[in-house]
Amino acid sequence: MQKEPSFSVGVEEEYWLVDRASGDLIEKQPADLMDKMRAALGEQVTKEFHGSQIEIGTKICHSSAEIRHELNSLRTTIAKIAKEYDLTIMAASTHPSAEWDQQIHSEGEHYESLVEDFKLVILRLLICGMHVHIGIEDKDLRIELMNQMTYFLPHLLALSTSSPFWRGKNMGLNCYRLSLFDNLPRSGTPERFGSFAEYERLMEVLLESGSIDNPAKIWWDLRPSTKWPTVEMRVTDICTSVDDAVCIASITRCLFRALYRLRCENQSWRKYPNTLINQNRWMAQRHGINEGLIDFGQSRIRHFNELAYELLDFVQADMEYFDCQAEIEYVFKIIERGTSSDRQVAIYKAALEKGKSNEGALLEVKKFLMQETLTFS
Repeated sequence: MQKEPSFSVGVEEEYWLVDRASGDLIEKQPADLMDKMRAALGEQVTKEFHGSQIEIGTKICHSSAEIRHELNSLRTTIAKIAKEYDLTIMAASTHPSAEWDQQIHSEGEHYESLVEDFKLVILRLLICGMHVHIGIEDKDLRIELMNQMTYFLPHLLALSTSSPFWRGKNMGLNCYRLSLFDNLPRSGTPERFGSFAEYERLMEVLLESGSIDNPAKIWWDLRPSTKWPTVEMRVTDICTSVDDAVCIASITRCLFRALYRLRCENQSWRKYPNTLINQNRWMAQRHGINEGLIDFGQSRIRHFNELAYELLDFVQADMEYFDCQAEIEYVFKIIERGTSSDRQVAIYKAALEKGKSNEGALLEVKKFLMQETLTFS
């Protein structure tokens, strides 16, 4: 009998580096900032494409409590060092008011090659995300569960939305980030494969033809990691609240184990056409948790609250196994008070109604984001 995967968890988050007073993006990092951060956190902190961004990665976690501890600690440490330069961090997938053409990308051969390959597309990609890695050691099992997990990606996206603004405008989408990211090739809903070998053959064609120089340039919403024995969930916005991030990481972990349990019972989650998956993906982008998603079996849209109850029923045994009931049931708190996008837009509209200018209303949003990023329960 096949050994059960570890279902370990790792989370990567990308943050904005902003002025503590105005909430505006910096254009270029202070020369020694990254040195100080690496001295404190080692390989857990890295540069990103834009100088106004910074990325962290948790250690390998085996519980929701560990995920929370890691994210709280990493955000606190990064913010403490940034404060020495009158900066702080902001967790949102688009910055409310930044202009992409005023940004300076990071120095280095890797970043220069991205500019050469993608030109204006990569320069406009002023976005941040959250990635969740789930440990699945067997390669073919990794692909098998990935194929089925695609169905749940719109649900995770809807819960995470934090990118309603772009260049100072309310774009009318809860997740504008993907509208930008989808301009990259090899992005979006992943292909389905019959085996890991089939996936490797696709990589070989792209590599041998010179289309890509490493498999990390496959930017699907869900992919086998190129570094670790994990499946990497990449569809979500970064969560402004650590509580939301822990909830979504915990749900992701439990969903993978629930699908594995089905397999052990000689069952599997039905695979639906990508056209249907992408329709739900769009609805999550557009409305977040506010309008619902299509129930493919019933051919009708169902409110997200109903879907959340069904999702929790599906992973009930896994919540108990991983002892993360509270973290996953937090989904109803997100539904009750809204995602980061919902809260940003509410703050923005309330400020406008009080007579503030567009800039003044956006400042209120930035204040909220800076505070919420560093509010821990």
